[in-house]
Amino acid sequence: MAQIQKITPFLWYDGRAMEAAEFYVSIFENARIVDARKLGGGPAESASIVSFELDGQRFTALDGGPMFQFSAAISFVVNCDTQDEVDHFWERLGEGGEHDMCGWLRDKFGVSWQIVPSAVPELLGDPDKSVAVMEALLGMQKIDIQTLRDAYDSE
Repeated sequence: MAQIQKITPFLWYDGRAMEAAEFYVSIFENARIVDARKLGGGPAESASIVSFELDGQRFTALDGGPMFQFSAAISFVVNCDTQDEVDHFWERLGEGGEHDMCGWLRDKFGVSWQIVPSAVPELLGDPDKSVAVMEALLGMQKIDIQTLRDAYDSE
């Protein structure tokens, strides 16, 4: 029997659960649809509930109807090691959505994501240089690692 993940994000869509799962799986390299079913039944092309994995993290998407909408109060952080990764996730997850400040975006389904270089905590960790780094960060939408490093080095 497969081990069940202790905590699984459960995302509520209005008739677009399969479309959303397929969109996310197309963006992340290590990703797959695990299962798709009609509620109360077997496999379905136009699923009511979809389980999928993104880099080992299991998610469940439900076609629950229009009663609930996503908000920025909940977001998923994508930690990126390189600028190429930042660029990839920023562009792909933002397709048809809205880009915001400091690496935040809302995808075309309304789900909020933070695209964050792993260098950010390191660069903000030095109290003598964090003000300059934060000022640079606050001036960005997509985070540019080199610009943050330049701000760090200028202090």
